[in-house]
Amino acid sequence: MSIMEIIGSILVIIGSIFLFLGALGIYRMPDLYNRLQAGTKATTLGAMSVILGVGFLEPDWFLKLLILVVFIGYSNPLSSHAMARAMYKRRVFPWTKEGGVDAYREVIEKETEKKES
Repeated sequence: MSIMEIIGSILVIIGSIFLFLGALGIYRMPDLYNRLQAGTKATTLGAMSVILGVGFLEPDWFLKLLILVVFIGYSNPLSSHAMARAMYKRRVFPWTKEGGVDAYREVIEKETEKKES
């Protein structure tokens, strides 16, 4: 076994673990925003690790897979941010314990007041 195969296998295993933990986080978290965060962070890292691992296992594909990793690294957080912002504007508010602070609500209320006046 060459060093490239060892690195590739380790990256695929690490990526699989992160993908599993992301799925578990989606299942266990209490509200949409926590689920979105758990899913985005873990699956972004997991998918990037698996794809890079495949790149090490198949060196001919490495450049194409590296471009895919860059695209995932850019688009996954951006799309999850857009979804969270859209849901907040549709008045799906985060789950909070008593006394929880929602600083973004104040910003949205000020924007709404400016539009109305």
